[in-house]
Amino acid sequence: MGIFERYLSVWIGLCIIAGILLGNIAPDFFETIAGFEYAGVNIVVAILVWVMIYPMMVQVDFGAIKEVGKNPRGLWLTLTVNWLIKPFTMAALGWLFFKVLFVPWVDPQSASEYIAGMILLGVAPCTAMVFV
Repeated sequence: MGIFERYLSVWIGLCIIAGILLGNIAPDFFETIAGFEYAGVNIVVAILVWVMIYPMMVQVDFGAIKEVGKNPRGLWLTLTVNWLIKPFTMAALGWLFFKVLFVPWVDPQSASEYIAGMILLGVAPCTAMVFV
């Protein structure tokens, strides 16, 4: 692993801190960026997501898809975990946090929406996977 991959958590933490600092230093700039929307989608975010996933997309071997049936254990494991286990565990975690622990701070409508969001995150664990 290279230095970037080895310290990915550190870089993410530094980017979060930088984002918070920049948001406090230049809020007008980021409000302007937030205004660049089309059909409810922020154009800047959409472009940056594609920049993030493009390198992964060009490395997908579409010819290997026909070979997936030869050794289906990995596929069955992934399907089982992603569709039979994770949605229910995320629903349980959402219920625990938003219907039990955070009840004083989150209104019931928002709590239900957060739980739905957690379930969606459970079945789609990464943005690039959703695009693929």
